Amino acid sequence: MPPSPSPGRLTVVRNVADLRALVRAWRAAGETVGLVPTMGALHEGHLTLVRAALGQCDRAVATIFVNPKQFGPNEDYAAYPRGEGRDIAMLESAGAAALFAPGVEEMYPPGFATAVRVDGSLTAHLCGPWRPGHFEGVATVVAKLLLQALPDRAYFGEKDFQQLQVIRRMARDLDIPVAIEGVETVREADGLALSSRNAYLSPEERRIAATLPAVLRDIARDAPGCDGLDALTQAGEARLLEAGFDRVEYLTVNEAGTLAPASRGSHAARVFAAARLGRTRLIDNWPVTGHGA
Repeated sequence: MPPSPSPGRLTVVRNVADLRALVRAWRAAGETVGLVPTMGALHEGHLTLVRAALGQCDRAVATIFVNPKQFGPNEDYAAYPRGEGRDIAMLESAGAAALFAPGVEEMYPPGFATAVRVDGSLTAHLCGPWRPGHFEGVATVVAKLLLQALPDRAYFGEKDFQQLQVIRRMARDLDIPVAIEGVETVREADGLALSSRNAYLSPEERRIAATLPAVLRDIARDAPGCDGLDALTQAGEARLLEAGFDRVEYLTVNEAGTLAPASRGSHAARVFAAARLGRTRLIDNWPVTGHGA
């Protein structure tokens, strides 16, 4: 028998049948549901998503699943930070009603042979060329989570802005009846975007990391009146390397909607970056105010 909902307590479920039983009970009571997919190692950014869900829905359900299909062969799947007990306490304190925490075989049972892929400019730029297969893994697991829970809304942080756009397109193209909501990036006092991977940074690397949002903010400020975006981003890349970053994979101004490279006539753009610092890959983005005006 599936666990019954307990107001004020977090219900943890491990399989799809129990998740659906919970959601079915809430819907029978006329309640709406917001879903917050995560890979665990929670921080204030994740809790902001839970609060956003509770601001629009009666119930918030978080998921924790470190998805092997979105990690490349040389990426950090095995080392990705995990700590379910701490995560459960944080979710309970934020008011989440339930946690769906499946194992790999629940999500990808023996014989699983289906993938969801979003083609075009949304995956051709930015992280797409650097992480082959990553967004296919993301689209596949999020499609499954949306169909498993069938919430009214699902919440994703704008720090992973490319992921957010890919998920929006996937849900739209597949007619999945869930509203995809983006939530503004949560930052430390020095501007660094909160990320589970920040735990990898040494104290010195953490100091250096604050240069990334500073560079993005400055480019976003200067881009609207700049004739040469390439010169602006090249100067920003040099600044990151001088600060101590090991490599800049990309630093670019792209269209917010299509993620294609922006031009002077663009009406909505963002500055995007991915850079390596020690063993940590940091990504971030910043909106360009007034671009194309």
